Amino acid sequence: MNRILREPLLHFVLLGAAIFAADSLVSQRSGDEPANVVISAGQITSIELGFTRTWHRPPTSDELEGLIRDRVREEVYYREAMALGLDKDDTIIRRRLQQKLEFLTDDVVAEAEPTDAELSAYLTAHPDLFRRQRQLTFSHVYLNPDKHGEHLARDTGALLARLNQAGGTADASALGDPFLLGYTFVAVPGTEVAAQFGEQFAAQVGQLSPGQWHGPVESGYGVHLVLVSARTEGRVPRLDEVRDAVAREWDNVRRLAANNTLYQDMLKRYAVTIEAPRVAANTAAAIGQK
Repeated sequence: MNRILREPLLHFVLLGAAIFAADSLVSQRSGDEPANVVISAGQITSIELGFTRTWHRPPTSDELEGLIRDRVREEVYYREAMALGLDKDDTIIRRRLQQKLEFLTDDVVAEAEPTDAELSAYLTAHPDLFRRQRQLTFSHVYLNPDKHGEHLARDTGALLARLNQAGGTADASALGDPFLLGYTFVAVPGTEVAAQFGEQFAAQVGQLSPGQWHGPVESGYGVHLVLVSARTEGRVPRLDEVRDAVAREWDNVRRLAANNTLYQDMLKRYAVTIEAPRVAANTAAAIGQK
C-alpha cells in the first residue's frame, strides 16, 4: 500500500480528478450565459492614479492595457473563487472583511475634529497618560565590592569625604573604579535610571538634595557615591505642549467606541449559541448572549 501511495501516476490521477471536479462546479454555476465584467472609466482612472502615485509618472498605453488585463483577470478569479465557496472558513479573508467594516466606522469618526475644550477635558480626565516624568542630572563614582572586599565601607567613607571637599569640580571618571555605563547622566527620566541601575537606586537618587555628594547608594552593580546637579519634578503638561498626543489618543478612544457600538448593533441581529460546555457560560455572558 505504501508503495502504491508513492506512485507518481496516482498523484497525477488525483490532481486531474480535483481539477475536473472544480471545472464541473464552475460549469454548473455559470451555464451557457457568460457573466458581465465591466471595467468602468472611473476604475481605469483609479488604476492610472495608483500607478502614478507608485512610479511618479503616468503609465504608457501598453502599461495601462496590461494593468486593465490584470484587473479583468483579478475580477474573473475573484468571482470564480466566490462561486466555489473558497472564501468560506478562511481566517485571513474573515479578518480582512472585519477590518473593512471597521475602516468604514473609522472614516466616519475621522471626519470630526476635536476642539481645544474637548482635548483639555480629555487631558484633565487622563493626566497619567501624558504626565512628564521626573528627570535627573547626576554624576556618580562607582566602587566595586569585589575589588574592595572587607574595606568597602572604609574606602567609601574616605572617598565621600574627598568628593565633598572637591564639590562639583570633582572628576567622577578619574575616581573610584571603572564603570561601563558612564559617570554623568543629563536630564535622564526616572524610568531610564531605574532600568539601568535598578528601582532602589532610582528611588534613592530621586530623594537626594542637589549640590552635594551622597552615599553610599547601592545598585545591582555595587556601591555609588552620587552628586545630583539638577532634578525636574514630574508634572502634567499644558495642552499646547502635548496637543498632538492628546488628539491622537482622543481620536483612538472615539474610534474604538464607534467600532464597539457598530458591533453591538450588529450583534443584536444574531442569536449566538456556544456549544462547548466548559467555556459556554463565561463566553456567552461576556457577549451578552445565550
